[in-house]
Amino acid sequence: MRRTGALLRAHSHLSAFSAPPMATVQQPIHPSVLSRLDPEYVEFHNKHVVNIVPPHTLPWDPSLRNAPAVPGGSEPLKVGKVEDFDLPNTKLRAFTPEGTAPEGGWPLCIYFHGGGWTLGNISSETSFATNLCSRAKCIVISIDYRLAPEHPYPTAVEDAVDSLIWAIHNGPQELNVNLKRIAVAGSSSGGNLATILALKAVSEPDIALSLPAPIVGQVLIVPVTDNTASVESSNGWAENEHTPWLTPARMLWFRNNYLPNEEDLKKWDASPLFAPDNLVKKLPPAWIGVCELDILRQEGIEYGEKLKRNGVDVEVKVYKGAPHPIMAMDGKFDSFSIEYCLTSDGRCFGMGTYLSLR
Repeated sequence: MRRTGALLRAHSHLSAFSAPPMATVQQPIHPSVLSRLDPEYVEFHNKHVVNIVPPHTLPWDPSLRNAPAVPGGSEPLKVGKVEDFDLPNTKLRAFTPEGTAPEGGWPLCIYFHGGGWTLGNISSETSFATNLCSRAKCIVISIDYRLAPEHPYPTAVEDAVDSLIWAIHNGPQELNVNLKRIAVAGSSSGGNLATILALKAVSEPDIALSLPAPIVGQVLIVPVTDNTASVESSNGWAENEHTPWLTPARMLWFRNNYLPNEEDLKKWDASPLFAPDNLVKKLPPAWIGVCELDILRQEGIEYGEKLKRNGVDVEVKVYKGAPHPIMAMDGKFDSFSIEYCLTSDGRCFGMGTYLSLR
């Protein structure tokens, strides 16, 4: 175990993305979506996003992961303690709130960053992790799962499972975790891994028998649930083909890095939308946040409908006028900020329903 500072700095400052005045336009907003986008986002995009070179257009190099993923992120909040723990194949970072743990130990949220299973790292979503830790008064474990293309499917899933097993066997001693109050959360590809971990927890007897209580909730932010979707097959993809940031070309680049074998696309631990009903009905309550102008919007909604059909308590929130990454730009947009969601969508990010000890 390695202890880091009690406050980590975000890796998404605007200065890292500021382009020279005459820089080449790389990501112009397509005229067909301009009127549908939130005006604040349009202004921000044209100042800070339009000149960013999309990673899928560059020759692959692991150093691409060193660049901040999304501009406009908020600063992390102060927490009580930050510790790193090494696992055999990966590591995790644990954020502990300030103050005294409740009787029985701290609730725990296992969190997975986004980045198309290709980009991002343990530090790329520190702002969300510290906000959740501080405001919801729970320990947040962020997983540094291995990334594609070096480590394709199912490596990230295996690392997700290993993180839960580590928490079960080490969490109470190392972090004073209450194993009866575990939730999972993630953004984009991280949302994919979060709900897959929830499915693994009800499908693998070794995990289910080790948990003193089922996982209590899942927070899925713009999740990937269908890795077979395309412009031809999905209304969401077709409608938002020209949306900013997560274009079909970029999403297919991520998918091909992570899932190079076509026969894997419909496996439920790659595409949870195809999970069998007998497993889905065992899942914990879910909050699913989707963005109106996101190619992933429809599959997120459809996943929520699948959960509901199987008797799972679910809430789906559609953020109007928003493209895929806007919730990671929470330092610039009040109505999409983590703080706003924690106070206005309390069941979602506040995790009150899921992690409350009452």
